[in-house]
Amino acid sequence: MARRDPSAVLAAGLAGAAVSGAPSTVWTLARGEDVLDGARAAGALLLPGERRSAVLLAAAVPVHLTLSLGWAAVLARAIPARREPAWGALGGLAIAALDLGLIGRRIPAIRTLPQGRQWADHVAYGAAVGVALWSDRRSRAPHRGYTDRGN
Repeated sequence: MARRDPSAVLAAGLAGAAVSGAPSTVWTLARGEDVLDGARAAGALLLPGERRSAVLLAAAVPVHLTLSLGWAAVLARAIPARREPAWGALGGLAIAALDLGLIGRRIPAIRTLPQGRQWADHVAYGAAVGVALWSDRRSRAPHRGYTDRGN
């Protein structure tokens, strides 16, 4: 298990949070459907009885950030160095299996979302976390071939 700098884990979680909705958003826009369904479903995790969109969307922000940062901490500990992007994507699949396959099927707002898009979002999240961790590790590694003699 890799030990990571907490700031790298935070950055990775934020990167994952930023890109995780891209696949479903693009797919949903292409189909002319409501792009806010996923965000409302995230808000329903915190407020399961709520129906007002504005309230659900406001609740979605801390839910999404908390889950993104928490899963980034798990992935940062679990995935090996040097293969972070690929292992991150696989980690995203594992998270999807838990989030969508086990927990999400018990929550109507999540269960009714188009599942393929949600799985794609999880893979994008994991890959983004992996790329951010990889980039951080590479930036901290000593540069190969460098010497003080002008190389």
